[in-house]
Amino acid sequence: MPTNKKGDRRERELVNRLDDAGFAVMRAPASGAATERELPDVLAGNGEEFYAIEAKSSQGDPIYLTGEEVAALVYFSQNFGAKPRIGVRFDREDWYFFHPGDCYTTDGGNYRVKKETAIADGVDLPELAGQSKKVSLKEAAAAADGAEETEDEDVEADNAVRKLLQAVADGTLTVEEAAAALS
Repeated sequence: MPTNKKGDRRERELVNRLDDAGFAVMRAPASGAATERELPDVLAGNGEEFYAIEAKSSQGDPIYLTGEEVAALVYFSQNFGAKPRIGVRFDREDWYFFHPGDCYTTDGGNYRVKKETAIADGVDLPELAGQSKKVSLKEAAAAADGAEETEDEDVEADNAVRKLLQAVADGTLTVEEAAAALS
């Protein structure tokens, strides 16, 4: 049976990163290949949160998991008392985590995570470890103003940010100028 050296290396990297974040962590031996029972790739707990993680990595193509892999992860998690998470890592990016219910499901019943989706919507390791919380631009603006924006203001703010980003993409505005305009 051929081994997946890069996948193994990525799993070991995830174990080390979780350990550095304060989790007690273990990597399942060869996951499902070493036993008749399907096991998650990684188990991690910090005394408050317990995770069963199916880890996948890719150079940049979307990551796919079979419906059976995800069902086995959820089943194990429920019986073990852990939260199921799908951990994805794309080359030159960090690890991002998803609850299986938050992943896109294909017509064939498989699960897919695109790189853009991981970066935009995934939970990063500090957030998974409870060390930070992702805040949207709208939430940050509302917190800075001390008040919530109305829907019309939300649309105006989104359009203003889009115009700034487009100006940066067009080269008519530097990143620093755009950042200054947002502050």
